[in-house]
Amino acid sequence: MQTVLGPVSPATLGITHTHEHLLSDQGCYFAVPDEASERDWIDADFTLDRRGTTLSKFPQFPDNYQLLDEKVAIEEALRFKHAGGGTLVDVTSRGIGRDPLALTRISRATGLNVVMGGGYYIPLSHPPGFDAVSEEEVFEEIVRDITEGVKDTGVKTGVIGELGNLWPPSDNEAKVLRAAARAQAATGAPILIHPGFHRDSPAHIMRVVLDAGADPGNVIMGHLDFIQEIETIEWLAGTGCYMEWDIFGFEDTNLAAGAPPPIVVPTDAQRIDRIERVFELGGGERVLVGHDVCMKFHYASYGGKSYDHFLSNIRPRMKQRGFKDADLLRILVDNPARALTFS
Repeated sequence: MQTVLGPVSPATLGITHTHEHLLSDQGCYFAVPDEASERDWIDADFTLDRRGTTLSKFPQFPDNYQLLDEKVAIEEALRFKHAGGGTLVDVTSRGIGRDPLALTRISRATGLNVVMGGGYYIPLSHPPGFDAVSEEEVFEEIVRDITEGVKDTGVKTGVIGELGNLWPPSDNEAKVLRAAARAQAATGAPILIHPGFHRDSPAHIMRVVLDAGADPGNVIMGHLDFIQEIETIEWLAGTGCYMEWDIFGFEDTNLAAGAPPPIVVPTDAQRIDRIERVFELGGGERVLVGHDVCMKFHYASYGGKSYDHFLSNIRPRMKQRGFKDADLLRILVDNPARALTFS
């Protein structure tokens, strides 16, 4: 599989989280509020006294969703390393601040394997004129990023994604999905999906990529935390794709209050329940986990749980619930090593 410092054997990855962001900028979500008093958040710094209402002000609070400081990213990533982690997959795709050379510096500074994402995020982040960009052009760009490197950096992507989708779907999202499926077939690189937060979105996306020639066993469906219907999970398991619960540590329902359309934010206990159910259904070999650290809100230095939360807090809770060491090894080491291997 492919890291920002070059190819490595999947056997050397160690404990791996498959959905994180080390540096990113979600400015695509920015919106100026109508009310004058609410505009105070636009130029405000993230401070702990604002933390409690940060997520309900998400669109108008850029400092929260801008992870721009390499030094802080290194400090936070080292928490994962010191907890026993080996590999982080940075799924910052085009449009939200992907930074290939910075990721190489972070990898060297921490000693962690870092895998870089590619492709396109949600339509809000697409470049101007993207309607006129052809599927062939998107396909060629994704393949070039994998085989030659991003722009002139020589740093190659190791996963196609996260490919951002909303609900209802758009033509541009379908174009990106089809191009990604073709790029997967051409290169063997895995695809990682950000679905729309609707029960029908994951199945719709899988049908699009499968119709375009994708290998379902080389697709990771992310953000299943937001999918409440077990029937959807069972259907996904039947396709053979990897299933990712990737916002561990995120339990603040304030985000749901400001999200269009409304979403349900689960608790870590509910995530563990769902993974336990998937194991009961025989799908334990397709489970992946992460935190989707993408805001200062997530950083330990700002009162959050950071990249080590699963290892430091969730793993012991799962063992108390009856998960065996072999089960946790499968989730944290074996499954991601297979999922990130070029097929």
